[in-house]
Amino acid sequence: MTGIVGILAALALLILLAYRGVSVLIAAPVAAIVAAVSAGAPVLASLTQVMMPALGNFVMQFLLLFLLGAMFGKLMEDSGAARKLAEAMVARLGAANTIPAVVLACAVLTYGGVSLFVVAFAVAPLAAELFARSRLPHALIPATIALGAFTFTMTALPGTPAIQNAIPMPFFGTTVFAAPGLGLIGGAVMLAFGLAWLLWRARYGRFTDYSAPETTPDPALSRRMREMAQGEGFDIAEARRDGTAPIGLPPLWVAVAPIIAVVALNAVFAALVLPVLDTAYLADPRWGATDFTRVRGIWAILMALATTIVLMILLNRRRLPNLTESLGAGASAAALPALNTAVLVGFGAVVASLPAFALVRDAVLGIAPENPLISLSIAVNVLAGITGSASGGMSIALSTMGETYLARATAAGIDPAVLHRITAIATGGLDALPHNGAVVTLLTVCRLDHRRAYGDIFMVACAGPILALVVLLVLAR
Repeated sequence: MTGIVGILAALALLILLAYRGVSVLIAAPVAAIVAAVSAGAPVLASLTQVMMPALGNFVMQFLLLFLLGAMFGKLMEDSGAARKLAEAMVARLGAANTIPAVVLACAVLTYGGVSLFVVAFAVAPLAAELFARSRLPHALIPATIALGAFTFTMTALPGTPAIQNAIPMPFFGTTVFAAPGLGLIGGAVMLAFGLAWLLWRARYGRFTDYSAPETTPDPALSRRMREMAQGEGFDIAEARRDGTAPIGLPPLWVAVAPIIAVVALNAVFAALVLPVLDTAYLADPRWGATDFTRVRGIWAILMALATTIVLMILLNRRRLPNLTESLGAGASAAALPALNTAVLVGFGAVVASLPAFALVRDAVLGIAPENPLISLSIAVNVLAGITGSASGGMSIALSTMGETYLARATAAGIDPAVLHRITAIATGGLDALPHNGAVVTLLTVCRLDHRRAYGDIFMVACAGPILALVVLLVLAR
């Protein structure tokens, strides 16, 4: 019993430190020490022999994905493509459809692989102007951006290069296009629920502030904002104070081309190119003693991102006068988010190594044993909420119980692709609780606080995804 109390105390400490703005690179090891001490486990061995290897394995698997994704997002930002796409979406739908226009603009950008923080900085000034022109409450802007950037394009839509859609691939031998039917249904539920909520709130909600205060990025933002945004690949010091677009925006077709290319090439590499290669050598211990299905998804998305980056450079060379700096900034920006997620995986490994964790694991696995999808959904959702990170919660759940869930799903005749999609959507539920870094950053970008705007964020980024998850669990039975 003492061990379980220690695990709960460690988790509570992790939440508290994260909410108070302490870097997860500090909070996770401190929480791991608390868990180890409470269980009487050797502290140094827990850190160096358990936490660090788990952290290293995660970095080994996903660093290249973080790296290429951050470089892609930086090029979209510096070339003006992100801004161009956002303006085009808003212009075509018009002021009468301000909320759907902002949601769609965010969705197109994030589905194409642009960092949600880059999206927030690109769209927030446009949203503020449109909301003021349409007499919509400014307090709804964060939830509107969150619906387009934090929900269905992050976890549900097949083909999205988001890390939340990539992490399950090596565990289940799937690709980012896993269970496309369920993904489209889940995405439709999230979008419909979120839009219905926002439109209802815009019409019947009680707000006192319909003005459009300054929402453009400010280099003097708080330390918390600076750490969170830089950790996801956006350098606040480089943000334009006046909110103007980069000089020389590209034509719309140039801005759209990378979005289409990254998704299309991903499908081509996964379905047509890679399967014809001779990959028997992967069974050799030198190459990880694995099989092709375990690496196909990662290889496909890496090749798609790399090819699209080259395409973007060719199409936007004149709009990227400091190409080396852009690529370097993107590469540097990949380090912190990768380490943030990896250190949470390491924390989970320490907890999983404790004797008391067996009781927790058995309790979770005992939930609906005839349907592993329900048990996995609960585990991933709770861990994502505790860590304040969708990718962190998913990684902890899969690294500690992924093989068990895969075995149970196989025994129950459940396609691993379904397991992948349910896992991804589940991780996008409780991850958006108040201490989530993306939530804190978004509110700061929009110059709002939790009291005024978080309720609507919760409805579109927590309640909507959970509703979609319930719908899919019913359909997947």
